[in-house]
Amino acid sequence: MLVLCADLLYTPLEEINEPMLLVEDGRISSISSRSRQEIPRNAIVADFSAHSCFGDTSRAILIPGFLDVHIHGSAGVDVMRAPVGELPNLNRFLATRGVTGYFPTTVAAPLDESCRALERLADAIEAAPSSLRRNPDAAEARPLGVHLEGPFLSHQRRGVHPPQYLIAPTVETFERLWLAARGHVRMMTIAPELCGAPEVIAEAARRNVCVSIGHSDAKLEAARAGVRAGARHATHTFNAMRPLDHRDPGILGEVLTNGGLSADIIADGIHLAPEMVKLFLQAKGFEKSVLITDATAAAGMPEGKYQLGPIEVEVKDGKCTSNGNLAGSVLTMDRAVGNARRFAGWSLQEAVRAATVNAANAVGLEQYGRLAPGVEANIVVLAGNGEIRKTIVRGRVV
Repeated sequence: MLVLCADLLYTPLEEINEPMLLVEDGRISSISSRSRQEIPRNAIVADFSAHSCFGDTSRAILIPGFLDVHIHGSAGVDVMRAPVGELPNLNRFLATRGVTGYFPTTVAAPLDESCRALERLADAIEAAPSSLRRNPDAAEARPLGVHLEGPFLSHQRRGVHPPQYLIAPTVETFERLWLAARGHVRMMTIAPELCGAPEVIAEAARRNVCVSIGHSDAKLEAARAGVRAGARHATHTFNAMRPLDHRDPGILGEVLTNGGLSADIIADGIHLAPEMVKLFLQAKGFEKSVLITDATAAAGMPEGKYQLGPIEVEVKDGKCTSNGNLAGSVLTMDRAVGNARRFAGWSLQEAVRAATVNAANAVGLEQYGRLAPGVEANIVVLAGNGEIRKTIVRGRVV
């Protein structure tokens, strides 16, 4: 049994002072205050509280591991091109940034190439549990499902997705992608105004895929039709969307005013001005706001050229571009949380919520993004200023 102690714990919906968290067989068995429970005999104790661990006045805070539902890579690894054997490099890097679970995200590419990438990602998702059994000391982020970003995107709002690889949505094409991923598609971005989109949205939603509207030039009614068909989320709000107009609000009018929709943003200060991040967080609130990174293989790497699926991107001055257009980011989730605090004045607990339980709720992962008895012990230890001190994956310290 492992016992974790700290100065504070965010579940993240609740706050517990002087917490004691017990881990057994990789899962949380109980959470309480140290004043209410004695440390079990023969337990291994990891006391992260400031007076015992850090040697300074900074408080230690336990939070759930971050969940990134939109990420193309990091640490030189592109999820569409890397063989399964290279993904552990990505997984270890993400864990050092507090991410314990993620959705590897595709880009538009030749359909055969996309299917081969989905097969490799399915291999990695299915291998994760057995890999843990073979190497119980491994502590790294885990791919939990695939996010299909493309090929069902608007040509007008495609961003850097190559136009020749965009495909009109049909149930038959979705089925081919679904089979290649062996049912591990958990999220899909689609432009709801495209002919055939409502039928594909309905079919994907029937299979419990989180359908997200984005890369879209939709007017208001088309966006609403996508929601009626089963969409429940929005992808990198404001980016690759028809701009908001006060007489013709379009897709953003639906995203920002529909209280039933969750939505995500890239809070790097590059994709959106800080004021727009604040506007988004105010509109979607503490329950429906989700932070993503949209990170590419360039995240955590020096300036230079990298791949984003079939697209070559260049990183300079913190921007990731292709032919002068933004192409993903070099953002990490710990920085996204810090930016939400700085840009919108959110508390640490509120910002953490947008990177954990809100993301999990959006994609239907009920056992993720929260600290509670029975869930996997995926935990991040933060200092009071939000800096990551330790990451614990399934009860194992990174």
